[in-house]
Amino acid sequence: MNRPEREAAVRQIMERTPPRVPAELHADVVRRGSRMLRRRTIARRLLWVLLCAATVAFVVWAVVAQPWVEPPSQTTPPLTDW
Repeated sequence: MNRPEREAAVRQIMERTPPRVPAELHADVVRRGSRMLRRRTIARRLLWVLLCAATVAFVVWAVVAQPWVEPPSQTTPPLTDW
């Protein structure tokens, strides 16, 4: 099949009328699409809540543990009864 024959075959396919879509298919597609959007919205909100909870947990840990403060030296015993 050479190029003009392929082009003619493609033109013939494109000039055909599209197949009829069943009427009930539209309602099913709309229902599934809205369900997918709802699930996606719930998942996005859940991820934001988890991110905020992790941020709050990190801030609370940092305030309590104070990792930026140098720990006291453990090499010498404390001076008592001097």
